[in-house]
Parts: sequence; structure tokens; C-alpha cells
Amino acid sequence: MNITRPTIMEVNLDNFQYNVEQIQKFVGNNVKIMPVIKANAYGTWINKLNDIIRQFDIVSVATVDEAIDLRMNGYEKEIFVLNQPYKDEIKKVIEYNATIGISSKDFIDELGNLGNTVKVHIEIGTGMGRTGINPDRTKEYIEKIQKYKNIEIEGIYTHLSSADIDDEYTKKQIASFDRAVLVAKKMVKNLKYIHCSASNGILNYPNSYYNLVRPGIILYGYKSCDKAIKKIDLKPICKLKSKVTFLKEVPENTSIGYSRSFITKRKSKVATIPIGYADGLRRILSNKGEVVINNIKVPIIGNICMDSLMVDVTDIENILVGDDVYIWDNKIITLDEIANLCNTINYEILSTISYRVPRVFK
Repeated sequence: MNITRPTIMEVNLDNFQYNVEQIQKFVGNNVKIMPVIKANAYGTWINKLNDIIRQFDIVSVATVDEAIDLRMNGYEKEIFVLNQPYKDEIKKVIEYNATIGISSKDFIDELGNLGNTVKVHIEIGTGMGRTGINPDRTKEYIEKIQKYKNIEIEGIYTHLSSADIDDEYTKKQIASFDRAVLVAKKMVKNLKYIHCSASNGILNYPNSYYNLVRPGIILYGYKSCDKAIKKIDLKPICKLKSKVTFLKEVPENTSIGYSRSFITKRKSKVATIPIGYADGLRRILSNKGEVVINNIKVPIIGNICMDSLMVDVTDIENILVGDDVYIWDNKIITLDEIANLCNTINYEILSTISYRVPRVFK
């Protein structure tokens, strides 16, 4: 793709591969990695690169449409849809050969009555409070599924809600899942996949690996919890950058941006940067966030616009139109610092960078 816009997200594929290797080393060679590449691989768009993702025997997404997108891009191995689809999507599931999570009796009937072969993982609800069947009903659900010869049970899984902060609760979840797994192993021959752990489970609960893990944010080099940095060596893969496109000098008492939320207190040099909230840069960073220019932090001044923002570069010597601007560079400003300022988590900032910001793979 010929990139003409000055605002881009740089994605470092060597760092991604390094993280994959570190995670594999962490969990051991007997545990398979199923990368979570939903939401356009957390906004990195690595899911678009079949040469990269075909190294995995199975990948996971959140929706049937995401699975279709992978097939259209040439991925031929197993795709697991983490969430039970809508009944209207069943024909697409079959057409594009996706494996799906299930947790509803009515949905089992929909699958069975259609007649086409479909592969499923049974979702066990152990305490996330979202979806999944009661562990004590595992036998009942498996018996119902096995009445339909076209439904193949390939896996069983759950999701740990608090593996970063609540040890007691997480251990109860794992124990509940273990009960369900024991039942499933007795009833299903050659149960292919048993999985429980996303990033926090991987880092904090080695007894939860079973034979498959689901790394998400740590694949992309960002911490899933405060303990992560001490436990595994990761390399952040993304830098969000733009360029200075306009410079001006203004006198004291000049208003900057919408609603005059910033008034200069001195003669100032102001740079305009072509990235705004339509690109995924939170407006809450207005008058409190910073960017990096020439290895120096400079403050965002005025309200962030839909397509641009302004920064005070008075203290930078020899600044020029065309100089690189980093929203985060993983060193001087990190993704986590941005997330903290926005009162959210790194997952949200990374995954909501807009489609109109080109991803440049390096």
C-alpha cells in the first residue's frame, strides 16, 4: 500500500515474533498457542498478514465475520470463534469452516437440526458472569450434543475473570473448570482442546494451561497486569506517530482550539499535528496529554479536534515542519501512560485506533 498520510501506526513484526517465542518458552512446548487476533489483532492488523498467522495451527476471533475475513485472506487452518454466534450466522460458520463456542441448548438444537457437520468447544461458566454453562450441567449438555451426529465436540473452555487481582476467586474458577473437564474427558473421546488461560492466566496460573492457551495483549508486547514485566520479557510492537504539518508563533493571550480552553501565557511556538479523536486519540487528553518530538515531551494544548491537535513547542530548538511526532514511542511515552491519563486500559487504547490510520509493518 502506498502510504501518503503522515499519521501512521508502525507495527514491528520482529517484536511480535519475539513475543510469540517468549510466550511459548514460558508455557512449555507441550502447550499450544492459540493467538487472540480479534478486533483486528487488538488494532495492530496483524490478522491481515497470512504469512505471519499461518505459523499457528489454530487462531481465535470474537465474531463469525472476523473468521470469514481470515479465510478470505487465505488462512486455511483452524479458526475458533470465542463467542457463541447468532443462529442466523450458522450457515456462514459451516461455509467458512469455523469452530465455534457454544453455551445454549437452543443453539445446540439449531446446529443439530441443520444437519451439516460443525465443530464446537463447550463454554463453561465458572465465574465470569458473561456466558457459559454451569459446570454441574456439563454431562447434561454433552448428552444433548451427542444426540446430534453432525456436531463434533472438539474442545472445552472457560474464561478467568480476575487472574490479575484475585487469587482465591481464580483458584475457585479453575477448580470448577477442572470438574467439568473431568466429566468431558469421560464422555468425549480424544478431546482435542482444553483451554482456560488468556494473558493473565498464562502469567499467574501455570496449572491452568491444560493443552492450549489464549494470549492476547502480551502477544503485542504490552502488559496485562502489573506483575507482567517481572515475569516475562516482552517487546512492544506498535508506535503511533505523525508529523508536524504546521508551525506558527503567537503572542501571549492567544486562544488555542475549540472553546478557547487554552490561552497562551507567553509568546509561544505552536505546532499542529494531523491526528485527532476520529483517529482514536482520546479527547480527554486535551490540555493534559503530551507527545514526543525530537526526543522531548511537549504538552498538548487546547481541545483535541476530530482530525488534529496542537502542541506547545516553544522549548524545542530547530523544530521543522515534517519532524516526527510520537503519540507513544514505548520509551519516552508508553501506551500504559496514555491509558492511565484516559482512565482506561492499554487494551482499549490500542484496539480503538481508527481504521483511517494506516498500519505500516516493519
